[in-house]
Amino acid sequence: MNLLCLADLIDTPLLQRLRTGHATLPSQDGRNTAGWAARAVKHNLQLDGSDARVHALQVELQQHLLAHPLLRLYARPHRVTLPLFNRYRVGMQYGRHVDDALMGEPPLRTDLAYTVFLSATADYDGGELVLEGSAGETPIKLDAGAAVVYPAGALHRVNPVTRGERLAAVGWIQSQVRDAAQREVLFDLDRTRRALHEREGDGDAFAALSRCSGALLRMWTEV
Repeated sequence: MNLLCLADLIDTPLLQRLRTGHATLPSQDGRNTAGWAARAVKHNLQLDGSDARVHALQVELQQHLLAHPLLRLYARPHRVTLPLFNRYRVGMQYGRHVDDALMGEPPLRTDLAYTVFLSATADYDGGELVLEGSAGETPIKLDAGAAVVYPAGALHRVNPVTRGERLAAVGWIQSQVRDAAQREVLFDLDRTRRALHEREGDGDAFAALSRCSGALLRMWTEV
């Protein structure tokens, strides 16, 4: 399964503001934002997005996401949802489910999903994000401030928390490039272009790769 892990998505001051928000701002039942099928397996708490203070944190984190160069290169975001801030206490979990293909109004196509981890891994047990694919299960548990971006159509779950508390932010991305295989080709090609330019400068090989990259973007991009 093609996914991207980012170790440095958010800095310590923002991480602290998000943790403080979880401790002080109003929460609601997480099932309020789940689709009709996922609602039956979702058991967590969520900060209330109708509160202006929560909304301000959502916008701030969204801006950090959109400013990250590697995420932009990997996801090629066209539209990004505001993040939802989740809290899992002991015994809470999110059972096996698949995200809705369309969300919001006007509808956003959920090509990719992201999870930003806000709790240190040492602060809780369990709570792994588990992605299911043809090669089996991929458990993901990253340190505070890190994020993972993965296909929104993958079956996945959040394992029960058995100690401590798991804080995270989740959201969805509609890419300018709908097809996942095409996004991967563009991602590999652009990283190769950049590495070649750093090593050899603006030579014939770099120009040829740039021409190919531009041609594929014109073929595949939806704007």
